[in-house]
Amino acid sequence: MDFPRKQGGQSVPVLERINVEIQPGEFVCVVGPSGCGKTTLLNIIAGFLNASRGEVLVEGEPVHGPDSRRIVIFQEGSVFPWLTVSANVGFGLSHKTVVERDHIVQHYIDMVGLTGFESAYLRQLSGGMRQRVEIARALAANPEVLYMDEPFGALDYFTRFKMRADLVRIWQQEKKTILFVTHDIDEAIQLADRVVVLSSRPSTIRLILPVSLPRPRDLNSPDYLDTRDRILNALGMSLKNGISPSAGTS
Repeated sequence: MDFPRKQGGQSVPVLERINVEIQPGEFVCVVGPSGCGKTTLLNIIAGFLNASRGEVLVEGEPVHGPDSRRIVIFQEGSVFPWLTVSANVGFGLSHKTVVERDHIVQHYIDMVGLTGFESAYLRQLSGGMRQRVEIARALAANPEVLYMDEPFGALDYFTRFKMRADLVRIWQQEKKTILFVTHDIDEAIQLADRVVVLSSRPSTIRLILPVSLPRPRDLNSPDYLDTRDRILNALGMSLKNGISPSAGTS
């Protein structure tokens, strides 16, 4: 898959020779240097942009545009502030009966830990709680795939840490395929079955690294630290040189 971007009237290559296969039910994270095209890649895979060369296949069928079977969760959020938590989660369920809709909505509100906030509006929720609404609404629509574009990037450290653990729990229960873009290497290792490491622009795949560590993952284990070092090395970075895991990866 290739993708150029127009800049100053000229075509600037962004993605080149991107080739990766994701298995059903797999959790894959994408990391890479700032501006390398991680979000562009996700938008192409989701059908919002067209690649100049190559194609995206889902279950053998080419992607020609967005599809309700594949839902994107963005960092900035897309839930409606004028609706309650319950109304947001049930927004895409108008084809269901009232009883079915209420059951599905309550199931996913409970799953994301928002029981008791069904009647709350977004202004009454913390950032982490609003992201839980996003996840619950996406899951309620019963997609086959979730695309997540740095969904926890605006949250504080402790909220992000809790959200990662909750997302893994939900993923293990729901068995959805997840493609997750993040600027945080530790986040990728904590979440993923595999980490796809992109180079700087024009971006190619530097490394596809399986992460076979048991969950929940011990951030201080030798295997965890070795996995982090391998990703840092693929990015041309090193903790030994005083560069942090998130430096230059946004």
